[in-house]
Amino acid sequence: MDRVNRLAGATSPYLLQHKDNPVDWWEWSDEAFASARERDVPVLLSVGYAACHWCHVMAHESFEDADVARVLNDGFVAIKVDREERPDIDAVYMDATTALTGHGGWPMTCVLDHDGAPFYAGTYFPRAQFLGLLDAVTRAWREQRDQVTASGAHIAEALRRSTLPRADAPALPTSADLDAAAGVLVGQFDAQRGGFGGAPKFPPSMVLEFLLRTHERGGDPTALAMAERTFDAMARGGMYDQLAGGFARYSVDAGWVVPHFEKMLYDNALLLRTYVHWWRLTGSPLAERVARETADFLLRDLRTSQGGFASALDADTDGVEGLTYVWTPAQLAEILGPDDGAWAASLFTVTDAGTFEHGASTLQLLQDPDDAARWADVRTRLFAARSLRPQPARDDKIVTAWNGLVVAALADAGTLLEVPDYVDAAAACARLLLDLHRVDGRLRRTSRDGVVGNAAGVADDYGDVAEGLLALHQASGDAQWLAAAGEVLDVALGHFADDAGGFFDTADDAEQLVRRPQDPTDNATPSGASALAGALLTYSALTGSAPHRAAAEGAVAAVAHVAGQQPRFFGWVLSVAQALDAGPVQVAVVGEPGGGALTDTARRAAPPGSVVVSGEPDAAGQPLLADRPLVRDGAAAYVCRGMVCDLPVTTVDDLRAALSATR
Repeated sequence: MDRVNRLAGATSPYLLQHKDNPVDWWEWSDEAFASARERDVPVLLSVGYAACHWCHVMAHESFEDADVARVLNDGFVAIKVDREERPDIDAVYMDATTALTGHGGWPMTCVLDHDGAPFYAGTYFPRAQFLGLLDAVTRAWREQRDQVTASGAHIAEALRRSTLPRADAPALPTSADLDAAAGVLVGQFDAQRGGFGGAPKFPPSMVLEFLLRTHERGGDPTALAMAERTFDAMARGGMYDQLAGGFARYSVDAGWVVPHFEKMLYDNALLLRTYVHWWRLTGSPLAERVARETADFLLRDLRTSQGGFASALDADTDGVEGLTYVWTPAQLAEILGPDDGAWAASLFTVTDAGTFEHGASTLQLLQDPDDAARWADVRTRLFAARSLRPQPARDDKIVTAWNGLVVAALADAGTLLEVPDYVDAAAACARLLLDLHRVDGRLRRTSRDGVVGNAAGVADDYGDVAEGLLALHQASGDAQWLAAAGEVLDVALGHFADDAGGFFDTADDAEQLVRRPQDPTDNATPSGASALAGALLTYSALTGSAPHRAAAEGAVAAVAHVAGQQPRFFGWVLSVAQALDAGPVQVAVVGEPGGGALTDTARRAAPPGSVVVSGEPDAAGQPLLADRPLVRDGAAAYVCRGMVCDLPVTTVDDLRAALSATR
């Protein structure tokens, strides 16, 4: 019988990838640290995730190697952590890694003392270098224990002291402050290729939302131009799947040509929502196509049998990065025939030299096809042929926060694009999160195959789930989602709030690490603090709750000064600030419970960050519809701020005029 280690009982697909390693892995636990104390050996902490290319490389080179395993098992307690399952552990030790080495990434490799204090940290190590590291640490642990433990204690103390600088008198950003933040982005914008900075280039989803809101609020043409150039470049480049829809994690080059091929749920949820918002604002056909294709990708390739959404598709196929996705001219001709093959090669920029590796190319669509029917036929045949290739593995754990992002994106896309199936999928996912991921009123971080994990939910789980529930409430008119969002937010206010403003990433009763993480920056996803700020503001606008608005304002004010200086890393909190600056505007439509012309107009024309509800007057559980009567027994729209409304309007033209006047 083949030997398996302790990870065989894990729910994380990443940990399960290592269950057959000869390394005697532990999951993160008190028992693991107790074993280290009993054996008087240090802890080797390895952090990664299932779709990580270099994590796979290090696993094959080192963790599957019997000699490396022998050294690890004899001299260490080895702990394996899925960063997506335990983002709190990842955050603390990534701070240590970047502080010690000047950079971070995954796999992350740290050596800890018995109290969890790190005294050595790095990322990927080739086998020989890794063995050398293990030998050096073992000798230092035996011969220089005092220096090692003192170093760990010093690093741990530095981590506890490291906080984002706060303003002496935190204040909400003004309209001028928000315009200035957009101006900072102008100086960082790549006007030639779109996006910000150089290679590698990541999709700036939340910054794009901020730019759309900046343009919508004040008509700034530069903000819209930056957003549109970036949207266009990402959608036409190799980072976007030109056959199946959906985006890869990032581009390894500055021109969006070659992706890092993993497809992450959170990227596609955030990009779906921003592309559909771009379409709402401009009517761009490209925006609509990409939004529909990305939503269809999510439903086809990432939706699980439980109704949730899997975390990722792997970067590798059979150990080769990009194997599923790249093409040569000869391969195109083989599938399509010489004429269509040559036409497709020209259209997709598939060259003899190749744009990727070994003469293969990613697919780009730098110009629109000159024959739509031929284009559709070619795509269909290529996708069918690609489906017969080996496929990347799927990390099928359901992450609470990321599924909350999907709920919001599908709810918005379903209402704006008029695809009820998207809203239905959002509702099924929301029901799964509330029924399975909420245990005794508290959110858990993950589930897999219908079994909820043990890891406690963190701040972004609460914020993103609440955001999704509130978007779903507005899309469906169902008051149950508004009530559920209020319950989720009340737990967050009770357990995550920082008295100085903002939120911690972990609850006040969570496991104590070497420090309590609190990172307000928006990176690949909204930070816990900004996610909660946005949901709290939307909830307050839908219900009139002053305490929820005050908490949102406190979270935004706590980081407003640094967000204005570094807007690339605070895209979502700046988007929330735009909504605060706008009111946010509230639109209550009565007499159109299933939707109608006034409801559709409100959804298309309301200012950024607005809330829109539609239903019968005085509908139960929907405060914004209270005391909003019909007009002459017909439908009417009320445009409000702070629950105080203008006179109702009954025509689409009058509603557009009323909404225009709010800007």
